[in-house]
Amino acid sequence: MRLFFLAAILLLSHTIIAQRTYIHCGQLIDVKSSKQLPSMTIIVEDNKIVDVQKGYIMPASGNTVIDLKKLTVMPGLIDMHVHLESETGPNNYLNAFTYNPADYAFQSVVFAEKTLMSGFTAVRDLGGTNVNIALRNAINKGWVVGPRVYTAGKSLASTGGHADPTNNYRKDLMGDPGPREGVVNSVDDAAKAVRQRYKDGADLIKITATGGVLSMAKDGSGAQFSIEEIKAIVQTANDYGFKVAAHAHGAEGMKRAVLGGVHSIEHGSYMSEEVMDLMKEKGTYLVPTIVAGKSTADSAKKPGYYPDIVKAKALVIGNFIQGTFAKAYKRGVKIAFGTDAGVYAHGKNWLEFQYMTEVGMPILEAIKCATVNAADLLGDNNIGSIEKGKLADIIAVDGNPEQDVTSMGRVQFVMKGGKIFKQ
Repeated sequence: MRLFFLAAILLLSHTIIAQRTYIHCGQLIDVKSSKQLPSMTIIVEDNKIVDVQKGYIMPASGNTVIDLKKLTVMPGLIDMHVHLESETGPNNYLNAFTYNPADYAFQSVVFAEKTLMSGFTAVRDLGGTNVNIALRNAINKGWVVGPRVYTAGKSLASTGGHADPTNNYRKDLMGDPGPREGVVNSVDDAAKAVRQRYKDGADLIKITATGGVLSMAKDGSGAQFSIEEIKAIVQTANDYGFKVAAHAHGAEGMKRAVLGGVHSIEHGSYMSEEVMDLMKEKGTYLVPTIVAGKSTADSAKKPGYYPDIVKAKALVIGNFIQGTFAKAYKRGVKIAFGTDAGVYAHGKNWLEFQYMTEVGMPILEAIKCATVNAADLLGDNNIGSIEKGKLADIIAVDGNPEQDVTSMGRVQFVMKGGKIFKQ
């Protein structure tokens, strides 16, 4: 009887001391309806949202009130295409020979914190070394500060393709990388490469379905996988519960990737109307990365910033992405927000909103791309909106995004999983 009484007291004590945080919002963006709701209260307990109510609800004593009445509140933003291990610079190609994994790891910590503080509480890291897997784990353990990371580990390429790690090395260093290093040259290689990513601890698969801009290879847009290889990658990925993202600039590579079953096309520079219609039919997302295209084109104009083989591609391809995004959006292709952060300076992810709205997408729809749509593409129902039962990933900006898109760059408050990181 005594033990029962003590257990009851302990349970009652826990119930009494469970604290809640009441967030008073000047404007709250309902991302599902694309509306702004005035004078709202979000109630948070531990790491979750337990209620959302109209008006400014005053709590009982012992709870906390956060006054965001002068700010616009919304769910934590999700960037579906980042590279947290590195950042653009004229020495990037040299760094591959002078940096150790520890160097990349330490700088990734800086970039991760910048990303979170700019309002992005979740990101999809689409390729680097396995440092990005260790970074995800360190953030999850609370060792370092950063967003929720869903990572592809090492991207998959064909020999000489965009993500072949030995492109342009001298012959004695080039070697013959294979599935372990993320290089695929057959259907068997495709399955093995996916299984290696599973073994490494990745969350998803990223393939380079065409050539790319920043790789040390001549072709920036040609198809680089057979459709049979892509189907083998996707089928194996499905077996392991992985989604597949496909970097693609040229239309033929995109077409093969969509027919092969990938879940998203990244960049999409030279996307044809045929590919757009295929994407609509299959439900494939476009992740446009407009800011990366503009940034690489601008950087290419600086003497010595890129090697000549890269400069020639960057001056051309980067200028197509915004126009392609506008056409795909108007044609009804599903859009998820992504920026290719690392190709430009981390922490400026918000610029993508400006470029999306410049060509006709309303800002609240762009925010939906960075919340609801992004969560859908991730396959994570716990984030992406401010609703009862969702994780308390909440940010606030200074200003009204509908009146001034640059307010997306003035993040004043960041909460991730109920913990305040910026106020």
